Amino acid sequence: QVQLAESGGGSVQPGGSLRLSCVVSGDTGSRNCMGWFRQAPGKEREGLGAINSGGGSKFYNSSMKGRFTIDLDNSKNTVYLGMINLKPEDSAMYYCALARGACYFNTYDVPSKYDYWGQGTQVTVSS
Repeated sequence: QVQLAESGGGSVQPGGSLRLSCVVSGDTGSRNCMGWFRQAPGKEREGLGAINSGGGSKFYNSSMKGRFTIDLDNSKNTVYLGMINLKPEDSAMYYCALARGACYFNTYDVPSKYDYWGQGTQVTVSS
């Protein structure tokens, strides 16, 4: 069984920064895709980006306009989502997810492609 645990969410003012962490445990295998998603009340789950654990290739949602960065530390079994210049519209529950095998530019943001999900961490951006 695979488990994912997010942390690092909280309240921040507009223009601020946060770094979310997702610790992965269990029988993950050697090649996975780690993705980050968010979901605001009344909206669909939105893919933010993903990273392949095997080759390290990354995919980003272009609408984030370079404000979000994904990194993976295999030694710590942890994937990170760095966020800068946060805006009120970034307020949402943020989730990490793991998909067996690699992800690609046309699959990284598809929730149904992922096999395991964390419980989420709340990010609130307000003044």
